[in-house]
Amino acid sequence: MGILYDYYRAADREAAIARPDLGRAGVRVLPGQPEFDGVDAKGIDPGVILARLIGFIRGVPWSVDLVEMAEIYPPSEGAPTTDEEWDALPEDSPYLDGPGIEELSVSVRDTLADVDDERLPALARQWAEIEEFSTWSIDDGHLLSLIEAFVGLARRAKKDDQLLYCWMCM
Repeated sequence: MGILYDYYRAADREAAIARPDLGRAGVRVLPGQPEFDGVDAKGIDPGVILARLIGFIRGVPWSVDLVEMAEIYPPSEGAPTTDEEWDALPEDSPYLDGPGIEELSVSVRDTLADVDDERLPALARQWAEIEEFSTWSIDDGHLLSLIEAFVGLARRAKKDDQLLYCWMCM
């Protein structure tokens, strides 16, 4: 099994990292609290596959820094810095295998939120052709649904002045 990715919106970093051990697509973090508004994106990583979509929307080539992100969990303060500290981590340490949470930039949110709906089918066809999907059993229709979910999530986040986050776990 590979790395799983859920994209979601949250009011702030504190809300974004609540119960980091739980996925984010339709998960209720605490009893009586609302579910995360999220998209189960399976293997769609932010730095390459999502970034390819962002590049298509913006009309620019993919680059390593196209999707700006900030790692917010596990926190960088307190992270192991020496081989001895790494070796002393417990097996279930998030520093070893996750989960991890990245905050996506406002520009990523706004790129998705502002894309014209009429462009979505063509973007799905273009995205389906990327090398990263060459070994996947995936079609334009599924990708169109996924793009629509990303766009809807980004629009709700923008409307509520929230950011997008990516939860990932092995």
